[in-house]
Amino acid sequence: MSLALESGNVIGLRMMKMMSGGSGSQDEAHLMVTEKVHAMFEAGASLLAGGTASSVVDRYREHVAANAERLSR
Repeated sequence: MSLALESGNVIGLRMMKMMSGGSGSQDEAHLMVTEKVHAMFEAGASLLAGGTASSVVDRYREHVAANAERLSR
């Protein structure tokens, strides 16, 4: 549940950044896609190595928190 709320906040921050236009919005869109691909591979590798779904969610929450901090500046 916490991940859903935290992700929703980051989505809102990203949308505001992208709606502002300019190169910053393009950079943010590119970063967003790149992060999603990396997160997918990281989660898959973690699960293949015996990680739990809970550990994957915890790691994803770390990424979301870092994005929230970066976008809030």
